[in-house]
Amino acid sequence: MALNALTVQTPYPTPEPSPPDSISHHPPITVLASNRAIVEGELTAATIVISQSTGKITSIFHSVLPASDFPIGTLYKDHTPNILLPGLVDAHVHLNEPGRTEWEGFWTGTRAAAFGGVTTVVDMPLNAIPPTTTVAGLKEKIQAAQGQCWVDVGFYGGIVPGNSGELKQLVREGVRGFKGFLIDSGVPEFPAVSNHDITQAMTELASESTTLMFHAEMIPPISDSVGDEVQWSLPPLSPIGPLNEYPTFLASRPTSFETCAISQIISLANIAPDLALHIVHLSATESIPLLREARQQGVKITAETCFHYLSLAAENIRNGDTRHKCCPPIRARSNQDGLWEEMFRRDSVIKTVVSDHSPCTPNLKLLPPGISSEKICADPERARGDFFAAWGGVSSVGLGLSILWTEGRKRGLEIEDVVRWCCKNTAIQVGLEQQKGDLAVGFDGDVVVFDDRAEFEVGVEEMLFRNKCSPYQGKTLKGAVKETWLGGRQVWDQAKGFAKEGPWGRLLLEEWRR
Repeated sequence: MALNALTVQTPYPTPEPSPPDSISHHPPITVLASNRAIVEGELTAATIVISQSTGKITSIFHSVLPASDFPIGTLYKDHTPNILLPGLVDAHVHLNEPGRTEWEGFWTGTRAAAFGGVTTVVDMPLNAIPPTTTVAGLKEKIQAAQGQCWVDVGFYGGIVPGNSGELKQLVREGVRGFKGFLIDSGVPEFPAVSNHDITQAMTELASESTTLMFHAEMIPPISDSVGDEVQWSLPPLSPIGPLNEYPTFLASRPTSFETCAISQIISLANIAPDLALHIVHLSATESIPLLREARQQGVKITAETCFHYLSLAAENIRNGDTRHKCCPPIRARSNQDGLWEEMFRRDSVIKTVVSDHSPCTPNLKLLPPGISSEKICADPERARGDFFAAWGGVSSVGLGLSILWTEGRKRGLEIEDVVRWCCKNTAIQVGLEQQKGDLAVGFDGDVVVFDDRAEFEVGVEEMLFRNKCSPYQGKTLKGAVKETWLGGRQVWDQAKGFAKEGPWGRLLLEEWRR
């Protein structure tokens, strides 16, 4: 394989024997080795040297060197036969603090991330109160995060009607991108944007190093050839069946919601041709040809999909099991097959896979008796499994690596694919590709020790997020994280738990510069 010019290939210099009191003269390092590691995108044997003072990778050897090759007292671990991976970058997480900390928080959400090998999360701008739509809102969120983060955390800004004047300064303050909704977001403090709002945002951000992202669902107009009032009126929305049956909910969010929204976004792209555009949580395969054609025409647009779209299918969702409710919805298995087929294309428009961890308190899921083993709905009259009244969001942060490995191995997935979708490309998406998403000299020493042969059942102890309400509960997953290292320091160990001196996660607020 082609080696990074900075990669060291000669043995680490072993010092002459010296008395114990001279050991401190050697800069402290962490050394992690295995006969299997993903280094610069390739599977190889590797020994990785990380500076404990800077947290950066200083050397990589493409073989397993013994502990005796390093200074006396070096922290050295050979993890053979487990795989060393770069720490995952989950570029779509709702941590909800401040304001809705009973749903999730920095402490619980980042511990759950570390459990699953995620060393960087990027927090979405909504569901916290206030949302990250102003500089003041961002600063309030930063204050809330201080001293609570077990992994590194970045932040997105939001676009809502009337906040275009805040966007440039939010870039200066270090947000990793912006998100807007083309349909009701579900929370009143984060309203949907119109074409006018999008135009203003694109104009403001046209020359900035950032990404403009969209929840791409909208109700299509019923006609294009009549007066304005009728043209933009909503089509009939009466349900096709009982509200506790998943097919009723699925029919209420058809694939045309996604294709219509994506077409709208593409039609506006010429306003800011150099601005990167991104579709979050793509669900409908019908959207893929639209994105491919736009990219062929030079539009800078990409998409992500989610672990739940790649692993859960509409046919298997029981009546009333609102743990599966999310928007866009989980679709049929044939749609899931289409997403996987696209993911494996060399020119795929879907570049990343993320969790979209969007939790709530369990009572808001309105689960009926028999779905959950716990009495989690305070109001029995509402515990009816109503997919329309229940909060929409899937809880899965920290489970994604195992979810993807479990489903993907049935389809020929290789570990290099996981690193490309969940590490390297997610780092690129949020402007962190010079420090995250790879095991390379000069990068952050964020390392995951992954046992690709292990299996575990998802129970309460494996769901470290605040509220233990997830469609993955009770499922058996393949592949387990044994250890998570952040900046060359072990933050989580399957046998020992979390580091007693933690947390030490950083807030990633450097201005993005391409």
